Amino acid sequence: MSTLTELAAQLGHALQQHSAQVTTAESCTGGGIAEAITRVAGSSAWFEAGFVTYSNRQKSSQLCVPEHLFSEVGAVSREVVEAMTRGAQAASGARYAVAVSGVAGPGGGSPEKPVGTVWLAWACDDERYSRRFQFDGDRQAVREQSVKAALVGLIRLATGENPIEG
Repeated sequence: MSTLTELAAQLGHALQQHSAQVTTAESCTGGGIAEAITRVAGSSAWFEAGFVTYSNRQKSSQLCVPEHLFSEVGAVSREVVEAMTRGAQAASGARYAVAVSGVAGPGGGSPEKPVGTVWLAWACDDERYSRRFQFDGDRQAVREQSVKAALVGLIRLATGENPIEG
């Protein structure tokens, strides 16, 4: 069993302890978090919905991310991923959420946000946590590290820990 599948199974166990569901709001991972979760048999008991909102327009349309954030702070930002968690929770009714937006590469980076820059946010009810990561490697490596970090943070949150520490 792969590491991502093992992490998804751990997440499912933790969420089932709370009879809770999770939702995902993804950009640069293109649904990779939801895919890892749904590898687990029985995940329908704790996975509510996944949103792949690659464009800013869809982040606003599907997840109600305020459009002004894109010009003010950019799509790869704390503000946007936190708004994505709010929108995913509202649309799905899930208690837990994770959101990701980043620069997976090989292009698209800038001096302020080079390739490998990824913002993740986790939510439980009205509590939100977010963290900027700087991952190394090619596009596939950045995406895989993002999925792993998303799942680890969700497990930490579902087990009563701070998802951005550790």
